[in-house]
Amino acid sequence: MAATTLRAVTHRLTTTPVDQLPSIAAFLATSLSDCAELLSAPQAQKPGKGDSDHAAQIHKLKTRLVSLLQDRSVEGRWTAVVLVKAAVEAGQWEMLRGYEPVVRSLIGILAKPDPVSTRKMCIITLTRIFHLTYQYPTLVREITTPHLPGFVTAALNLVSTLVKLPSGSTRKPKPNTPFMEIVLHAILELVPRHPTIFRPFGSQLRSLLAEILGSSQVYYSEQVFDVAEQLFASLYKCAPKDKSGPAWTDDCKSTILSAHRAADHVFRAVAEQWESVNPTLVPAKQNYSNELADTNPDALGLPGWAGIHFGTDRLITLLRLLSNFISMPSAVTIAIPLGSILDLTSRLTSVTVPPNGEASQNGVQFNPQISRDERELLWAELPRIHIACMDLLAHVACVLENSTTAISQSILEQVTWVFKNEKFRRDVRSASYSLLTSLLTLNGPAMTKQSVASIANVLRVCCHDLLPQIEESGVAGKFQSESKSKSKGGQGTANADSFLNPELRKNQPLKAGPQFPQLQQAASGLLQSALASISPNLLVPSVRAEIDRTIILTADKNAMLASVLNPIPAAKGRGAGASIMPFLVRSYSDQMDVEALVRPRMPVLMTSAELEAYTEMEEEEEADEMADEPFTAAPPRSSFLNETAAAYAEAKNREHSPVSVAPLHKRTYFEETTTESHISSASEQQPVQVKKARFEENIQQAPAATTHVSTPRSTKVEGSMVPQQVQVAPQVSTNSAPSHSAAGTPLPVDDSDDELPTLNIDSDTDDEDDEDDDVAMEG
Repeated sequence: MAATTLRAVTHRLTTTPVDQLPSIAAFLATSLSDCAELLSAPQAQKPGKGDSDHAAQIHKLKTRLVSLLQDRSVEGRWTAVVLVKAAVEAGQWEMLRGYEPVVRSLIGILAKPDPVSTRKMCIITLTRIFHLTYQYPTLVREITTPHLPGFVTAALNLVSTLVKLPSGSTRKPKPNTPFMEIVLHAILELVPRHPTIFRPFGSQLRSLLAEILGSSQVYYSEQVFDVAEQLFASLYKCAPKDKSGPAWTDDCKSTILSAHRAADHVFRAVAEQWESVNPTLVPAKQNYSNELADTNPDALGLPGWAGIHFGTDRLITLLRLLSNFISMPSAVTIAIPLGSILDLTSRLTSVTVPPNGEASQNGVQFNPQISRDERELLWAELPRIHIACMDLLAHVACVLENSTTAISQSILEQVTWVFKNEKFRRDVRSASYSLLTSLLTLNGPAMTKQSVASIANVLRVCCHDLLPQIEESGVAGKFQSESKSKSKGGQGTANADSFLNPELRKNQPLKAGPQFPQLQQAASGLLQSALASISPNLLVPSVRAEIDRTIILTADKNAMLASVLNPIPAAKGRGAGASIMPFLVRSYSDQMDVEALVRPRMPVLMTSAELEAYTEMEEEEEADEMADEPFTAAPPRSSFLNETAAAYAEAKNREHSPVSVAPLHKRTYFEETTTESHISSASEQQPVQVKKARFEENIQQAPAATTHVSTPRSTKVEGSMVPQQVQVAPQVSTNSAPSHSAAGTPLPVDDSDDELPTLNIDSDTDDEDDEDDDVAMEG
């Protein structure tokens, strides 16, 4: 099928007019990807008939693509660029081998005045070719090494102009060029794989990136700034051999010094209470009578700036550069300057926005030499600086992971201090939630009670951000404030319609406020981390109750799972907290993880050795039980009938006997009995004796003098337990004929296997007592 598809693609390329090829270019590219198995198959030394046909079709395809790349029409070149990329990705080494003419033609297109789409696609195709040759040293030597410098030069010429100076060549970016982002992406993709080839272009790239990052007159999109910062942080890889590590360290130090220098100018409106741990750091000298500006290039080579807004932009750019330096993968061992980074963030977060602009509220002291307008501009820019600081600390926590335990308390203090004074900004709250989520995930189990108490206010505000906001509440609050101001005698306006029609406000529907997905996602992640990582004993019960209420109302499955898995423990003075599992099951009854939590079906896991030992033990126990059981043979049929008849006759005789004893049936249960001895003598009374009934196979002969015994029993009658009383009355034999008493009459024999032994009612007194009793009775 692949051979047929390849033949059809070649036929369409050859027979279709060039001006109509762009309309079928997408279909042809998809068809080539379906022929990947055929295009990437190695060619045999002695091909057969079928192999020779395939090789002819592949050669025909390559020839047609080369001719289209050199075509005079724009349509032909655009189609060729698209199909070359599809063929290279499908054929890999087999298609790249001998592709030098195609690469030269693609580089030549960059210098032609082709449409923007054609040249962009050409940059993407060349980047893909150089990327695929990286794993083949032969292709690197044949294609990448001779042609990559020409590609870098042609790509840089699209976005900048070369300026030759006595100190060297620099690059100045072209304004409003549409190729800036794609060119920087291509260079960023190729620098880590071919740093040696990019080494001669290091100074040109650094000057170009410095102009982009430090520009205050030309606007660049956020995507261009992001890729420019990443590329600037990757230029240290172009350093000579064994010097990339020191180059990284030097760039980090230069970035931190540049940030401190920018902060000296931006924070000149306040008297800072911060003291640096680095004694070599000297504040910059300033002239307060001049406008806020820094006209000289900094340690990284970034150009000067003017105005507090551009100064804040420069400070944020340096912080983002530092974040990229930390998070960028490196092939050499580097030492992250944590002390210098925390020193910088401590300085930037120590100055916060004072409430109502009053310096005495949060310890901020104003510089009297600076105007009030500049201070108010600083208050407006401070949240942006603090967000960049928290992003930098989040990158540090992400890279170091568990190694941030030593600095987690310092980071926690900085973020809680900023949140306390600037929680009115949504972006500040979102950045704080993200940073705290990283900290709790890594160091939450090791947090102390004091640390958990410091973030209790953050958790409460987090719950408030997750709950939906109703616009009517704000209107009601505004109406109440207006009523209060009017009652105090101040002049104000009132809604006349509310007085004319009081039911108007009641009939207005409640509308949900605006939703902020990024903020809600960060808040949800913080609650989940707090429930899963912090010990339940450390959370205040009121905070935990508010968190549980919030996640129930928002139906946050992950947070509810974390709450169920970490319940509130029972404490002294209060019982165990209620679980929210019913709410979780009601909201997500169809989820597999909830089903596994509610009804776990995990079997007992045993190894093969344990299973064999368990089986042998069971067999031994069964053998012992069978050996201990006595073997009882069934009685003969004649003896069984005789015993039954004797038992019936004995029951008849017992009905007429003065001593009536209930027959013992199977499943008869006996309880402890209380025997009371009553003596007719008025001067002396025997004490009450409590004895348990003894069971023996045969009932012995009772003594002559007996006592009145009341024994409660339970006899199973038709499935129910009926209590019975066994009464033994005193008896004096007057007849010469033998009487059938309970002591001398044998009990009926039951053929059940569950037969219980008979009851033996002995005398409660000794022999001597019996003689005394006889004398007393005679007397």
